[in-house]
Amino acid sequence: MPMTSRYLTCAGREIHYTEWGAQHPRTVIAWHGLARTGRDMDELAAHLSERADGYRVICPDTIGRGLSQWSPLPQAEYCLAFYARIAADLFSQLKIDKAHWVGTSMGGAIGTVCASGLFEPELKHRILSLTLNDTAPQVADAAIARIRSYAGNPPTFATMLELEAFFRQVYKAFGALTDAQWRRLTETSTRRLADGRVTPHYDPAMVQQFTSHPDDYLVWDHYDALNIPVLCLRGENSDLVLRDTTCEMLRRGPGTWGLTQVVEIAGCGHAPALNVPDQLNLVAKFIDAAN
Repeated sequence: MPMTSRYLTCAGREIHYTEWGAQHPRTVIAWHGLARTGRDMDELAAHLSERADGYRVICPDTIGRGLSQWSPLPQAEYCLAFYARIAADLFSQLKIDKAHWVGTSMGGAIGTVCASGLFEPELKHRILSLTLNDTAPQVADAAIARIRSYAGNPPTFATMLELEAFFRQVYKAFGALTDAQWRRLTETSTRRLADGRVTPHYDPAMVQQFTSHPDDYLVWDHYDALNIPVLCLRGENSDLVLRDTTCEMLRRGPGTWGLTQVVEIAGCGHAPALNVPDQLNLVAKFIDAAN
């Protein structure tokens, strides 16, 4: 079954999401990174949904990104606690009893706080497994400073080709993308301004998460509350997830019980694009084993 584009009002805000494999009884939530959109998960969603024994895959655009509503209260709502409220409402409205969660960067942090139940108790025990794509319960300060320096002031360009060249440069750490994949990434994460120029499709105010909630991505208490299988994919050259942090993940929380796996993805930084067979099969195998 092909992808379907849908909208819901969650926690009072309109949220866009794509749905793949609606005929399947088992569900995967695939949540994108900070300045990205749910369309980054197209390859993963197709891979998981097109099998005979596949999954229904839900790929939201976070509030302030892609086709979802921008927050009228950015200081209060661009934070993990509010994103968890949106996720809880999404589960409720879509009648999702249990689901696996795959999250890239910010999407993995949202999955962590949802699975812990510390923000939204009704989600506790409803997330069966957690795949963290180049994110961890603690991320490097230098990487956060780098993200804060550019995310609040997205550049503008006269043409789509100029914007695509920009994306190819800033997201080269994603790994190997084909020309067609770069073109789709550009077309699915672009908005045109009143003057006709084009810019990345997100609300620049979302960077207020890092000023109004400076410790939002320090989520060890949530990680320590997990008792589900966790797969951490670390980009070999990642500046966001340090090896010392992944070693700590193996010693505490679900790692204490041998439930945490860490796999380094060669040739990638922050964050692997989840777009090639080795990465797709790795995630699918992990989810299948966690059923």
